Amino acid sequence: MDQKVKDYVSGKVKEMIGAASCCMEAKAAGQAWLDAVGTDKEAEQTKKLIGQLEMDIMPVDGLIAFADSEAGAQVFGAETAKNVAAHGREIKAAGAKYCDCPACNAVAAILEKKEELL
Repeated sequence: MDQKVKDYVSGKVKEMIGAASCCMEAKAAGQAWLDAVGTDKEAEQTKKLIGQLEMDIMPVDGLIAFADSEAGAQVFGAETAKNVAAHGREIKAAGAKYCDCPACNAVAAILEKKEELL
């Protein structure tokens, strides 16, 4: 893996881990990857990281559906859930494929480098 790509992805993984919207599984996979960079475990952890992130990134339709649901109202609060759903519709109309929270933005950037990572 090219050092520039490794540095870029390392930065994005750190952004993802630091995002309040990042789930525990993605944080764990990200930290395991960071810990493995430069070791004989790097390739294995890279595959695990990519697999986890592909499962965790939130498609914009999923964001909207969740925000419109009872569970979304419980997580966000009723008013915020309405705002999140409206925001999801706005970004979808603008062409977004995924949620644009800090964690999903970082994940999308990492996944754009998938071929270079593997």
